[in-house]
Amino acid sequence: MQGISIIIVSWNAQKFLRGCLESIRLHGGPGICETIVVDNSSSDGSPEMVENEFPEVMLVRAGGNLGFARANNLGIARASGDYLALVNSDVELHANCFERLIQFFKDRPDVGLAGPKIIGADGLLQCSCRKLPNVWRIGCRILALDAAFPNSSLFAGRDVRNLDSDNPMEVEVLSGCFWLARTEAVKQVGGLDERFFFYAEDVDWCKRFQENGWKIAFVPTATATHFGGGSSSNAPLRYSIEILRANLIYWKKHHGSIGQFGYYVMSLTHHGLRFLPRGFLRIIGLRSGEEATFKFQEDLVCLRWLLTGKGVQ
Repeated sequence: MQGISIIIVSWNAQKFLRGCLESIRLHGGPGICETIVVDNSSSDGSPEMVENEFPEVMLVRAGGNLGFARANNLGIARASGDYLALVNSDVELHANCFERLIQFFKDRPDVGLAGPKIIGADGLLQCSCRKLPNVWRIGCRILALDAAFPNSSLFAGRDVRNLDSDNPMEVEVLSGCFWLARTEAVKQVGGLDERFFFYAEDVDWCKRFQENGWKIAFVPTATATHFGGGSSSNAPLRYSIEILRANLIYWKKHHGSIGQFGYYVMSLTHHGLRFLPRGFLRIIGLRSGEEATFKFQEDLVCLRWLLTGKGVQ
């Protein structure tokens, strides 16, 4: 079947999912051949909402929380379109988004994966383009050199500084909140690596596209809104640990045991350098807000997991 197969993975994000599906109805365009929602055993009524309000959508009940990669692969296995759109449940399309992405693919047959300009709920540009991780780039983040030198490309870490948000460009990594991929390329590259429960599967997939000769592109003429936290906000500290776990898997896969150990040490350093001053500021009453409290708790649970292997209690 020609056209676009949209795949949405959702977990307890009914409000966001409804908005996402409504935006597809409104702005999806004639190129959509099917929309597939893979529900990771939500308990908030999401599956029933899809069945009752969006009968045109194919609902796949995962039977458990399979994570992002495995659940997306369930959708990919059922998709029949020439293009696969992996869209987060907390994303809403803008007008002509898919039409402009498809036109870009037609103009660039060497591109296998592309994404639109992503706007946050505040109306500001979200950073959806990054560089592949390496020791230098991770070190810049640990030592806060990226924040100390905000105008420097050398110390930017994985950020893409001075991004041209008006013209298409090739990038190393696209955020997994919204991808459009050629089915032809996915068949060559393979699906998402199911060892990643949540996070880092986007970096891994982008790296594999490039290793197989496909370009990755940022296409800002196409736009969408990403609200953020549609599923991860349900258990933020657990997801902080999953991010660590995923990155350790990524470094082991692509850089071996030595690379994995190096990332482990860098992660200990990262959270250790932040935990002590944040704790001190909390004691003297200078940091007591909601965000400061979460950051302190995040450092604490991540250090605990790294040192003992124990998760959130």
